[in-house]
Amino acid sequence: MINFALFSALATFYFTMFITPGPNNAMLTASGMKFGFIRTLPHLIGIPLGHIFQISLVCFGLANLFLIYPQIQFYMKILCFLYLLYLSWKMIGSFSLIKKKSGRPLKLYEASVFQFINPKAWSIAVTVASGFFPTQENIFIGVAFVTITAAIICFPSISLWALFGSGLRSFVKNEKIKKIIEYFLALLLLLTGLFILIK
Repeated sequence: MINFALFSALATFYFTMFITPGPNNAMLTASGMKFGFIRTLPHLIGIPLGHIFQISLVCFGLANLFLIYPQIQFYMKILCFLYLLYLSWKMIGSFSLIKKKSGRPLKLYEASVFQFINPKAWSIAVTVASGFFPTQENIFIGVAFVTITAAIICFPSISLWALFGSGLRSFVKNEKIKKIIEYFLALLLLLTGLFILIK
């Protein structure tokens, strides 16, 4: 049954998962710093949209696939690692692309699709479906409850990372500082990918 206690527990879980470091937040910080908050908005909106679709699929039974074929999660980790490795490589020298057409933030659909190779996003969806889904409710009401709550909590939580990155833009005027930040962000993305791979 949906009540305030369940909502509070679910909201706390979502906030903890969305606000903590992970692939999405590392990418949002980099995007905010390179392109500013406004140009990062499609990326920001795409993440909760992807989450909502993903959580809905898991609640409707997709989680059973992970139980039947656990190796799927292993392949997803590899895909996520390779994508973050690619992003970390692209990060080097990326500040010189800010004013060029070839440098752009992620599009809305790209950010949404990324959730399907993001192990942290899958762990959130599976945990919600197994631990927070109101089983006594109609399945459509239950799915609406967990997905709407996700949307409400996700967007402001991850926006803080994009705002943080955007706020750092004023400190990247010097070329040497730009290089240091590029390598630092590339290293963070690489470490995030490695953590996901060995976890």
